[in-house]
Amino acid sequence: MRKDIKNLIDNDKEFQEIIQELIKDSTVQEMKNYRQHYETTCYDHCYVVSYFCYLICKKYNLDYVSAARAGMLHDLFLYDWRIRQPDRKGLHAFTHGKTACENASKLFNLNEKEKDMIIKHMWPVTIGIPKSLEGFILTFVDKYCAMQESFDIMQSRLFMKKAFRYTYVFLSFIIIKL
Repeated sequence: MRKDIKNLIDNDKEFQEIIQELIKDSTVQEMKNYRQHYETTCYDHCYVVSYFCYLICKKYNLDYVSAARAGMLHDLFLYDWRIRQPDRKGLHAFTHGKTACENASKLFNLNEKEKDMIIKHMWPVTIGIPKSLEGFILTFVDKYCAMQESFDIMQSRLFMKKAFRYTYVFLSFIIIKL
């Protein structure tokens, strides 16, 4: 996670109060052990998604508390989705919303809006359409953050390749001159 975004989120007192109960939980902390998109942990992804859902919903006088909570818990699945597991039925993209909601419901008292947002955050990949504007916001923020996380790592890898290429060319010129 970019340091400037992390600092922004960490210093928003109202947002921190809303998600404090969630992020203190040891099961939620376990999300730090699973990668979500390239180098981003599941926890960091949910933390950023949660914050942007909170900001957007607050700006438009929507239920920003439910949006922040659902955003923080929307990927509480606690497994490496890249590894096929025999006890897991169906593809991750289609099933993890339900899994996350089941896991979150065991730990926290979720309202119906939060449950719906978590279960349906993968729309339109999944058939279920969110029932609330907050649910649509979570869906779109989740996709945006996933693309941004992927873009950031691809951009850094491309830069590394260019740096190595230019270094190679530069060293080749030095060797030729010698």
